[in-house]
Amino acid sequence: MLVSYSPEPEKTISAAARLCYSPADAEDILSKVEDNDQQDFLEKLTAVGHMSPVEHASFTFVVEGISRACSHQLVRHRLASYSQQSQRYVNEEGFDYLIPPLIKEDTEMRALFEHVMEHIQKSYSFLAEKLVQKGYSTESAREDARFVLPNATETKIMVTMNARELLHFFRQRLCNRAQWEIRAMALAMLKLVKPIAPAIFRNAGPPCVKGKCPEGLRTCGKVEEVRALFLHGS
Repeated sequence: MLVSYSPEPEKTISAAARLCYSPADAEDILSKVEDNDQQDFLEKLTAVGHMSPVEHASFTFVVEGISRACSHQLVRHRLASYSQQSQRYVNEEGFDYLIPPLIKEDTEMRALFEHVMEHIQKSYSFLAEKLVQKGYSTESAREDARFVLPNATETKIMVTMNARELLHFFRQRLCNRAQWEIRAMALAMLKLVKPIAPAIFRNAGPPCVKGKCPEGLRTCGKVEEVRALFLHGS
């Protein structure tokens, strides 16, 4: 869910870029931005790699229904702000969890997975309750009981990225070799921001969208399919 973003992000970015090259004052620059179509200018800006003005627009998302495995990957993108649901303060008794698709589609593996999750849920409840009985605070009990929780545990997180970091995030996480869950999340985020700033995110996607695949022998071999998706389908 996209909850907020910089007003008129492409106008802001365009004004910031023009400021770098113009002796005019800010009011004059902003009036020219109002008068001109930004698409060609912004595409040239990104084409030449002048990306610092792109940092002046930011986007804030609330992401729900992802696993801790996914959020651990997300927060590796350091040029961003995060607020995540706490396992220290939030009771995880009967926690929700995600089942990977390859496991979910196999009856035997899914049954085992769900059995393990049920056992962990009971273990968490037992540990938290036992610690409280021993006189520890609810906060301390949850703090220690959470150590048994798996990567599959569902979490919620708010994330804010500027447009430049978003473009980098999309390059890394929309590649076919990225983990399935964060790739799906990144695609959903791109679909939300592209209509708002189409010139900035026009060519957003993995590196092979506008260049050579950097994966070498590990390439997925589907460059044309990827380009068709991101240049025409998203």
